[in-house]
Amino acid sequence: MIEDVGRLAQLIIESKKIVVFTGAGISTESGIPDFRSPGGVWSRYDPEDFTIQKFLSSQETRENIWKMSVEAGLLIEAKPNPTHYATAELHRLGKLDCVVTQNIDNLHQKAGVPEDKVFELHGNMQWVVCTGCRKRFPLPEVLQKVKEGMAVPHCPDCQSILKPDVVFFGEALPQETLTEAIRRAQSCDLFIVIGSTLVVYPAAYMPAYARKAGARLAIVNLTPTSLDHHTTVVIHGKAGEIMTRVMEKVRQVGQE
Repeated sequence: MIEDVGRLAQLIIESKKIVVFTGAGISTESGIPDFRSPGGVWSRYDPEDFTIQKFLSSQETRENIWKMSVEAGLLIEAKPNPTHYATAELHRLGKLDCVVTQNIDNLHQKAGVPEDKVFELHGNMQWVVCTGCRKRFPLPEVLQKVKEGMAVPHCPDCQSILKPDVVFFGEALPQETLTEAIRRAQSCDLFIVIGSTLVVYPAAYMPAYARKAGARLAIVNLTPTSLDHHTTVVIHGKAGEIMTRVMEKVRQVGQE
């Protein structure tokens, strides 16, 4: 692993335009359960009940969504971990073009990556959006109303249904965000996957776009992925520990 850490650090040093792609494997290191893991949200709720169609058509489904959202309040309190800070350091070094993330926890921004450099393919749980007028509200403001007894909150302006500003099953990814993320992937010189098993599409196409366009590909993940054999370097292990070592090596070389 030491050799691979050095190789990834060298790739970073040689690169000028890095895209970092992150998945649930880094959120879990901030204490946020993976939805699909034992003890995760889908072990307590049926994902089939959380399609956009059911949310819009069923009062019961909307009540369950808001119960789950209160439970997911830990997303608001979660703090960035070493992977988030390593990515923010790449920004400070002038190496980071952007972050493309499957996560909805806002932790890249909390760590110091500018808002306009974070492309959230699945939305941001810190916000609630009106399905009518599209106005956004901070999640804590809406959750407070739910805690006070409002089972299903509505937009105070137009009375339409409010929903967490995340992509539900059956709902398309935000087109502008997806298009720009693809463009960035196709124009970077190094694409680093961190904490993603690359099984959720279309997000998982991103490293393939980068590789096809000529970028070098690195993967840091706890378990193997389908693209491991197509990378310049792959490191299996905890993302925070690995990225801490990588950035230490980057700083060390920079001081020599």
